[in-house]
Amino acid sequence: MPARIELARVDLRGRTPSTAELRGALPRGGVDVDAVLHQVRPVVDAVRDRGVDAALEFCEKFDGVRPDRVRVPAEAMVRALDELDPAVRTALEVAIERTRIVHADQRRTDTTTQVVPGGTVTERWVPVERVGLYVPGGNAVYPSSVVMNVVPAQTAGVGSLVVASPPQKAFGGLPHPTILAAAQLLGVEEVWAVGGGQGIALLTYGGTDTDGTELEPVDLITGPGNIYVTAAKRLCRSLIGIDSEAGPTEIAILADESADPIHVAADMISQAEHDVMAASVLVTTSVQLADAVDEALAAQLDFTKHSERVLTALTGAQSGTVLVDDIDQGLAVVNAYAAEHLEIQTVNPSGVAARVRSAGAVFVGAWSPVSLGDYCAGSNHVLPTAGCARHSSGLSVQTFLRGIHVVDYSEAALKDVAAHVIALADAEDLPAHGEAVRLRFEGLSS
Repeated sequence: MPARIELARVDLRGRTPSTAELRGALPRGGVDVDAVLHQVRPVVDAVRDRGVDAALEFCEKFDGVRPDRVRVPAEAMVRALDELDPAVRTALEVAIERTRIVHADQRRTDTTTQVVPGGTVTERWVPVERVGLYVPGGNAVYPSSVVMNVVPAQTAGVGSLVVASPPQKAFGGLPHPTILAAAQLLGVEEVWAVGGGQGIALLTYGGTDTDGTELEPVDLITGPGNIYVTAAKRLCRSLIGIDSEAGPTEIAILADESADPIHVAADMISQAEHDVMAASVLVTTSVQLADAVDEALAAQLDFTKHSERVLTALTGAQSGTVLVDDIDQGLAVVNAYAAEHLEIQTVNPSGVAARVRSAGAVFVGAWSPVSLGDYCAGSNHVLPTAGCARHSSGLSVQTFLRGIHVVDYSEAALKDVAAHVIALADAEDLPAHGEAVRLRFEGLSS
C-alpha cells in the first residue's frame, strides 16, 4: 500500500462557477446503462416468453447454480434464523425496531376538502397491491437492505410482497442465509432465489415455479442492484413501477478545519469499500485538512480488508477533494453535487445542515457517520444517486402509496360551476367535455 494517497483535487477558490459549471467540474462517477441494454434485453425477453425455465437458466449461467425452484421453502427461512449468529440477530432486531419507529411517522391519512357546499375532493392514500423488493448479492451480503425495503412497505400497508435475491452456489442455490434470516425476522413469507436482470423480469412477468406454484407478478420493484439490474428495471418500467435507477454509492463530506481527518478518512473508506466505482468526495475550506485526510487514508488502508477495491475507488475519476473559499461556497458545491450521502463536519454542523437543499440523506456532526444510517439510525439507506437527489427522495412509506383523488359533487354544486367548465372546454376546442356537463341540465332538446 502506498505511503501516501493524494486524492485528485479540484480548486474552486477565488472562483464563482455557475451551477452548470459546477456540475461539469465536480468528480462524478456513473454507469452507462444504455451500453448494457443490448445484453439485458434478451434476458428480459426470454423470461417474458419462457418464465421460470429461462430465469433458472440464467441463474445457472450468471450465478453458477440452478436452484431446484424459485420460491424458497419456509423451512429454509426458519432454519436460517435459528442458525443466525446471536449478535447479528440482535443487531438486526435493533435496526428493525428503529426503522419502524421512523417510518411509522411517515404514514399519511386521507383528507377531505370541501371546495364548495356540496362539492368535495378527498385524497385517499392507497398502498400498492404487490411489490417486489430486490436485495443484491454481489461483493457483500445486505440483510440491512431487506430491512430498508420491507419496513416501509409493511408500514404503508402493502398486502403482498416478495423479496428476490440471487441464489448462492455456496448455499445450495438459496439466497445467503443472513438474507433469509432477516426476511424471517420481518415476517416475510415469500422469498425468491433469483437475481440480476432475470430476477427483475420474473418479478415483472411472473410465472409458474417448478413445483407448480404460481409466482404472481408485482406492481412495483424497489431496491438497489448492479448495472444489469438497473437496465432490466428500465426495460420493465412500462409494465411496473420502480423506485429509481440506482448508480454506484457515493459520499460527500463538507468539512472545515475543525473536522478530524481520521473520521473523514474512515467515512470515505467506508463507502469506497462497496464497489470500485463508489464515489468519495471531500469538500473543504482547509488545505491542511485535505493533506491530513490523504495521510489518514493511507494509514487506514494498511488495515482495511478490501484495500484494493477501496484504493481503486478513491483514485478513480469519481472521487477527490474540492477546495473552496468558505462554507457558503462549500454549500453551493454540495447542493450542485446532490450526494446520496452528505456528511457535515464543520463548526455549527446543525446550522450548516439546515441550509442543504440537495442530498439523499444528511449526517450531522462528528458522531453521525453514514454507516450509522446504513444500519441503525432508523433512516432509510435506499437513496438517490448520481445527482438525482436534486429531484428525488429516498425510499419511504410514500414510495409504496398512491394518492387517489375522489371527486364528489352534488347536482347543485355542478350546476354552479357548469358555465366555467363549458368555457374552458370550448377554449381548448374540446366541446364534448362541455356537452358532458350541459346535457345533464338541458337535455338533448336544447
